[in-house]
Amino acid sequence: MQLAELIEQTVVGLGYDLVELETSPRARLLRVFIDRPENVRAENQGITVDDCAVVSSQLTRVFMVENVDYDRLEVSSPGMDRALTKEADYRRFAGSEIQLKLRVPLGNQRNFRGILEGLKNEDGAEKVCLRVEGTLHELALDNVDRARLVPKF
Repeated sequence: MQLAELIEQTVVGLGYDLVELETSPRARLLRVFIDRPENVRAENQGITVDDCAVVSSQLTRVFMVENVDYDRLEVSSPGMDRALTKEADYRRFAGSEIQLKLRVPLGNQRNFRGILEGLKNEDGAEKVCLRVEGTLHELALDNVDRARLVPKF
């Protein structure tokens, strides 16, 4: 089993969502970002230090059993500028302001900031619907390099 699959299976089994996994070269540092699933998340209820400790403890045990060689494990909340990494994230955070960077520019533009209106399936391809200054852009999901929520203070 691949490391990412092992981590996701463990995190999901504990009742959390795996938002993102960052690894250093040769996986010496493992940085795991977790969140509560949409259906259990109450308003303003984020990830606590206790949640991170539970996941960290369980992953440490799983890594011992599976002989995963690493130096350091960090488990954290995704933060206010949470990354959108899965199709479900684009549906869940519809109505939120996001920053998005494309792999291949659309016209001369790679970076967009606007209100996420969700996903649209067109001819079998998912498109991110993003309203920027009143104009609706439909951007191919497979062309999105990275996308993050814009924090509101």
